[in-house]
Amino acid sequence: MEPAAEDGNQPPEPLPPELLPPGYREIQAAIEKATDGLRAEDVCQALGLGAEPRHAEGARAKLKRRVTRGILTEPEPGLFALAKPTPGTPEADSG
Repeated sequence: MEPAAEDGNQPPEPLPPELLPPGYREIQAAIEKATDGLRAEDVCQALGLGAEPRHAEGARAKLKRRVTRGILTEPEPGLFALAKPTPGTPEADSG
């Protein structure tokens, strides 16, 4: 099943990693290294950011944005993991 935006439109295609803004590249790398997903606080720790709530909330906002775009999933509230490629997508066909 394809992810859809709240307005019923398809989310935009994800950008290749080299075109991601710097903060998103580091978050993507941290999530890719985690086998069971990460929480926003774990992402902050992996990136060497502060442990203050403002840092976790900033990371959480970026993670949620990537969930909406179909790049990450949120298998349980607050836990973020890589989205599994759907059959027929280039990522699924390359393996």
